[in-house]
Amino acid sequence: MSLATLPRDDRLAALLAELADQQRRGLPADLEAAARQHPDLADELRVLWATAQFAAAFAPAPGDQPTTPAVAAEPVPPPASFGDYEILGELGRGGMGVVYKARQKSLDRIVAIKMMREARLSSESDRARFRAEAEAAARLKHPNIVTVYEVGDRDGLPYIVMEYVEGRNLSQRLVEGPLPPRDAARLVAEAARAVQHAHDHGILHRDLKPGNILLQRTEDRGQKTESKNSSVLCLLSSVLSPKVSDFGLAKRFEMSPTSVRDWRTQTGDIVGTPGYMAPEQASSRKDLTPATDVYALGVILYECLTGRPPFQATNPVQAIMMVIEQEPVAPRLLVSGIDRDLEMICLKCLQKPPELRYASAGELAADLEAHLAGEAVSSHPSGLGYFFSRMMRETHHVGVLENWGLLWIYHSVAVFVLCLLTQVLVWLGVLDHITYLVLWTVGLITWGAVLWRRRRRDGPILFVERQLAHAWAAGVCASIATFVIEVMLGLPVLTLSPVIAVAAGMVFVFKAGVLSGRFYVTAVVLFVTAIAMASVPKVAQLLLGVSTAAAFLVPGVKYYRVRKRSLVSRTS
Repeated sequence: MSLATLPRDDRLAALLAELADQQRRGLPADLEAAARQHPDLADELRVLWATAQFAAAFAPAPGDQPTTPAVAAEPVPPPASFGDYEILGELGRGGMGVVYKARQKSLDRIVAIKMMREARLSSESDRARFRAEAEAAARLKHPNIVTVYEVGDRDGLPYIVMEYVEGRNLSQRLVEGPLPPRDAARLVAEAARAVQHAHDHGILHRDLKPGNILLQRTEDRGQKTESKNSSVLCLLSSVLSPKVSDFGLAKRFEMSPTSVRDWRTQTGDIVGTPGYMAPEQASSRKDLTPATDVYALGVILYECLTGRPPFQATNPVQAIMMVIEQEPVAPRLLVSGIDRDLEMICLKCLQKPPELRYASAGELAADLEAHLAGEAVSSHPSGLGYFFSRMMRETHHVGVLENWGLLWIYHSVAVFVLCLLTQVLVWLGVLDHITYLVLWTVGLITWGAVLWRRRRRDGPILFVERQLAHAWAAGVCASIATFVIEVMLGLPVLTLSPVIAVAAGMVFVFKAGVLSGRFYVTAVVLFVTAIAMASVPKVAQLLLGVSTAAAFLVPGVKYYRVRKRSLVSRTS
């Protein structure tokens, strides 16, 4: 049976099984090829594949049984010494290798050596990632980035010799509770300067988190803090300085043809740590920018201020969905005493659309330094222009309208026909309440069921779409209720019909808050329509039909075209 003849869900299942089979055979899963061949399934296929990969990455391996640990999974014990280095002990283990504490004999200094695990236990992609980390970190020279001294290879196993940072990482410190707000601001400002240095060299970190920020003890001293307008001496209440480490997921902005590419990014899989990933990273987009690292810095600042990350979940997949769908709780609601400007800085980093965050890690650092110096910060809201721009902007949920573009066009026609029939009945002198009650009740409920069924055929329905459906259903109930109330109060038929326009306007106010502020304009038009209906009752239903149909037709055409352009771009 041809794949094209199968039901939609069966086609998705078959494509996912084919991608998984490619991966099991050691081949890169060609997600983009599958999306080009099936453009109508492209969006759902990407989301489902990314979710499947994420769940698989965090699922226990088949041999991971606590009663019978696999001996082969242990890295080969290092020799007591090799070359110029004497191994002193193990510092920690990661997904790709083990970090050892060592002494460099020639310089008599303590270093950290990160060694790849046994060659037969590591794939080519692991080794490529390990080399990518070495190449990325070796290019960076900054006081707040762990320095790489040497990159080498021993018996086919690559290793990196790094600066040894004595002390804990930030994650271990946060177990004790949140930092004082000024210490949190200073620490993240220093880390942001380090990240900006990496960005200046064309490198995204992509896995910033408290566990990758080491805390180095320094002298307790006054530190000069450069702000936008002046330099002031700030006395630090902490003597811990951050050191950004672990560039294992680092990505260059531009890669030469000879560079080894990270296969997981090229296939669209999710990379990073749940809860610290930006929404665009969590949804496996390839076009990541410095705003991705700015988001992670915002998460770190949030956790430093509150003692917990913005989103807490019971499993990685739930965490990733929360990152994409939900807004964080304001830090001041969790911990009192946090300055409002510092909260604004933090929440600006955590905006879902990348363009609403700081344009660079350097800008974030500058605002944090300005806050420490007692100066105004750029993230502080000011003026009516700021208020209206925030109110009218699109939210991160607006993309769901691509699923509804064509359906809203159909809906605009259906609503106009319903209102036109009502107006014709009025002109014909039909004054029976039951006629209009049956027409609107049967018409709206039947059409709503058809519309929802058609949407379900096009793929999984998101949580935000269900919220919008509830708002629409509330508007339908309000419309039908007007006819019932007319009967109960003994009012002439259609006396309360302007209330239908008011109810429709209220539904669009809800849509404005969830999808796009432009729907506030639509709501105002419908409120004005209600006034016009009361003023000109002879054509009230026609006015309602025209304004309501336009309210759905205009955005419907817009997002239908957006959908078509995205499908064309995927197939080209």
